[in-house]
Amino acid sequence: MQRTIFNFILAMEGVKDNILRSVLTALGIVFGVAAVIAMLAIGTGAKQALLDQMKLIGTNNIVINSLVLKEGDGDGEATANTAQASNSSSNGKEGKRPWSPGLTMEDVKSIEKVLPGVDKISPEVVEPTNLVQSGKTGKAKVVGITNAFFELNNLGLAYGNFFHKEHLEGGKPVCIIGQTVQTKYFPETDPIGQWIKCGTSWFKIIGVLEKRLASKESLENLGIRDYNADVYVPVTSAMLRLKNRARVTSAKIKQNDWDDGENQKSDESYHQLDKLVVRLHDSGTLQVSAEVIAKILKRRHKNLIDFEVEVPELLLQQQQKTQDIFNSVLAAIAGISLLVGGIGIMNIMLASVMERIKEIGVRRSLGAREGDIVLQFLFEAVIISLIGGILGVGLGVVSAKLVSVYSEIPTMVSSWSIALSFGVAATIGLVFGLFPARKAAKQDPIKALRIE
Repeated sequence: MQRTIFNFILAMEGVKDNILRSVLTALGIVFGVAAVIAMLAIGTGAKQALLDQMKLIGTNNIVINSLVLKEGDGDGEATANTAQASNSSSNGKEGKRPWSPGLTMEDVKSIEKVLPGVDKISPEVVEPTNLVQSGKTGKAKVVGITNAFFELNNLGLAYGNFFHKEHLEGGKPVCIIGQTVQTKYFPETDPIGQWIKCGTSWFKIIGVLEKRLASKESLENLGIRDYNADVYVPVTSAMLRLKNRARVTSAKIKQNDWDDGENQKSDESYHQLDKLVVRLHDSGTLQVSAEVIAKILKRRHKNLIDFEVEVPELLLQQQQKTQDIFNSVLAAIAGISLLVGGIGIMNIMLASVMERIKEIGVRRSLGAREGDIVLQFLFEAVIISLIGGILGVGLGVVSAKLVSVYSEIPTMVSSWSIALSFGVAATIGLVFGLFPARKAAKQDPIKALRIE
């Protein structure tokens, strides 16, 4: 142990006597370790961002959005990820499109009946409206839903209750509000049991949602509303007390919006529902199920593609694959930097051996063994690598922060990535310092002492 400590002290003195050369030698390790930390930070941040996005949209979900087509839009083909309308003529009338019932509750029943493996279906009706409470007014969206909406979007209650069966079946005037609505209209009072006016109807508050923390960018990228700013009512209540767009009224007929039931001219939404979210038991059937849903809706909508089918999970997986490719490129850059750094260490250590042959001869003549010489030069290589590792960790952490700030790529530096970087740096020193150390130990002490 004493011999090992003595050799370590000699190695420290050797590095200290040539500190500038040691730092320059370690530059390859510095950039390699920095690249490793930055790569792992970007990869970890991207993975966490993906998990956060999955939490926002839920898993095994298929999303169907309604599309309001204009005159001249007609038949199209729906794919698993998106269904868009294309221009065509129908019934021999140029610029006209066939009549469609739009996205309705009957579509929900058809999907439940035909599609196997359905876990839950969440219909949504979104109506922008004015809110009034105790003299305070503002604008918000009233969203007609069922309790499946909260489960599919991983939303819980801060306090209060979800909708009861009688609320949903009877279209009762009850609602659940988001945290932003509570903060604005009930800053100092308990909102449970109080009433809030949405448009021309009053709704009794029975619950308040937990605050959903999500960046504005994440919401925009995923096409998700800010759940904290909405008022939620039973879907039946929305159709009964707010607006049922699927209902044909005499006013619409007089305005010729329906054109004897054959053509729809109005650009106003004729869909009863704005959105459907279908959750499956098995994620392996997402692609096929999306295609089946598109075919069901196309048949029910008279071959008119006035809907859009998306599988958010598959889109996020594709995004993750792109990110993995990017991470692999960074890994290759980091590996090359470390390799160059290791070669640099070996080169300098070989030069150091040639410069210090007489020192090696003196040590051998005074009783040092080959193992002592190996340890001395090996310690020097490892110390240089660890110096590079320390500087590289600092540079890597700063680089990760700069990437997060200026490129808006999420990064997350973890303790295990720092530990891994130190381990890699030490390993580089051992691997690339071993050959020079053994070369030094193999010097003939008599010849070494004769060298001037």
